[in-house]
Amino acid sequence: MRGVRLKLTPVSGEPGFEPLVVLELASDIKEEAVVWLLSRIRDPQQNGGAELLVEHLGPGVRPQEKENPNLFLVGASWQRLLSGAEDLGLFKEYSDGSMRGFTCSNKHNFKDFTGDGDSFLSMAECQHIIKHELDTLRAREETHVPGYPQAKLYPGKSIIRRLQSKRILIQMFPLHHKEELKRLSFSWYQKVRLSLQPLDSIRHYYGEGQALYFGFLEYFTFALVPMALIGVPYYLFDWEDYDKYVIFAVFNLVWCTVILELWKRRSASLAYQWGTLSRKQAFEEPRPGFHGVLGFNPVTGREEPLYSNAKRQLRIYLVSLPFVLLCLYLSLYVMMVYFLLEGWVLSIHDENPTFWTGVLLFIPSVAYAVVIEAMNLIYRYAAEFLTEWENHRLESSYQNHLVLKVLVYNFFNCFASLFYIAFVMQDMVLLRQSLATLLITSQILNQFMEAFLPYWLQRRRNKKMVRKVQGRRVLEDKALPLAEQVRLEADMSTYLGTFDDYLELFLLFGYVSLFSCVYPLAAVLVVLNNITEVYSDAFKMCHVFKRPFADPAANIGVWQLAFEAMSVIAVVTNCALIGMSPQVRAYFPHSETQLILWTVAVEHGLLALKFILTFLIPDVPKHIQIKLARIEFESLEALKKKVCLFVLG
Repeated sequence: MRGVRLKLTPVSGEPGFEPLVVLELASDIKEEAVVWLLSRIRDPQQNGGAELLVEHLGPGVRPQEKENPNLFLVGASWQRLLSGAEDLGLFKEYSDGSMRGFTCSNKHNFKDFTGDGDSFLSMAECQHIIKHELDTLRAREETHVPGYPQAKLYPGKSIIRRLQSKRILIQMFPLHHKEELKRLSFSWYQKVRLSLQPLDSIRHYYGEGQALYFGFLEYFTFALVPMALIGVPYYLFDWEDYDKYVIFAVFNLVWCTVILELWKRRSASLAYQWGTLSRKQAFEEPRPGFHGVLGFNPVTGREEPLYSNAKRQLRIYLVSLPFVLLCLYLSLYVMMVYFLLEGWVLSIHDENPTFWTGVLLFIPSVAYAVVIEAMNLIYRYAAEFLTEWENHRLESSYQNHLVLKVLVYNFFNCFASLFYIAFVMQDMVLLRQSLATLLITSQILNQFMEAFLPYWLQRRRNKKMVRKVQGRRVLEDKALPLAEQVRLEADMSTYLGTFDDYLELFLLFGYVSLFSCVYPLAAVLVVLNNITEVYSDAFKMCHVFKRPFADPAANIGVWQLAFEAMSVIAVVTNCALIGMSPQVRAYFPHSETQLILWTVAVEHGLLALKFILTFLIPDVPKHIQIKLARIEFESLEALKKKVCLFVLG
């Protein structure tokens, strides 16, 4: 999609200033710190500044109310944005249709670069460039933030990250653009229709990371349709005949392998189309919360805080790991309490079967599902605290350790009872009932948290703002003044990324791939859940959360590995369920050992087939591989010519 030059209302008389990013500083910040920071943001690049435009936000509609006066709007000249795009290595479509890294010297050879190129970059790309320039604003000879002797600065280190860690900078967020947001909302969720999501528009407004999440959600939903179509007649005509779940289990094995491999190709196609597939990963700066003793970084040669990796490993293995194991034990204990309650309710129903005792049979499962969701939520906060305490230097390392902690616990907490019922109790009727109850209850709770609650919060926030600007403008019919729009967005919830969204899809994928052969309607329920998920997530992104900065992702990252690990577990689980089926047991009436050996052999064979399929299906489509190879060849040829000219000169 072409970029759109977005005209926003200027906050001052300065022509051409377009506020794109908001900086909120502490309300009691020292004046010398404000003057110093603004000068560093405005200074030319050759003097070590960011060379950006920044203005103070004026008072709101009711300045007598308690409002933080330290809100600043940041923009940039068009030439500065273009040079920032080159610094970032932004890939754009070339005149020959390929995706290439943008360079100012070659700008007129890029498609859609016409005139001054003022429709070349999208607003999301401009905001990402400004964030990058602010993040790479580095300390020079300063030893501390002016007015804050305790906020030490180190030469060559990021100023913004230091201000964030000391809470001098409260938040930094990109502004919404009301007209663009209205158009996106209409094409995305405001009309109910059977069509694909506007992924290009989502990427254009929110960036590649968000677009890839919604692309994966859409892909996963369509991939579930064959499972759902097979599951409905299977449920209707073969419901009580559990012996025949073997066919469904075999289909499950093939399905969960193929869809993940095909998603890699789909992901690569989208990433190439959006210019992120070949982008080089930027050097990672330390996280704002990272701390340590002063030393020299052996990679950069700069003086900066360092933290011993041995100390971090001790924290991980002596504190974090025992804590996770303790939580797993508590989860196991809660599961055993659930089975005791289940047995007690069954005994009551068997003694005196009535309608009410029949209803009572579902109470333990529903209560257990609610407890699981509550435990997952509490554990999530504990995992975040522990991972922060481990003091990881890089954001990627922090995210990987957090994902690992949360995935292990959520997998155990959500699936341990199902594994126990399936392979210890070997009760397929109870397995079906427990799976259905867990799936339905978790979906109801998630929809409440993700659809109803955000909608209610949005209505409350809108009413508050209508009262605030009462007598001036109507919120829905006319645009708010820029000052009020900024303050409104500053009060909105901060979007914490796609972590929870991917986690929910991961658990749903587990319910379907592991045990749906005994409850064929699982895929149908997940399809319905995903359809509502699209609308609730889209509403939240557009009206509940602050606009997030674009994340130039090339894939879904560590979550791809998580889904693939789940598909491996699914092979083992479904093979075990097949081995337990009466029709397979009939072939080994006198030898349990022989049955187990055959089941393990088949499972190993299927795992081998799975890895062969992974090898045979290329992750990147052939035509994209050719385009990437051609660009690399041309780059090498251009480098050779440059070297020859230099030598001859």
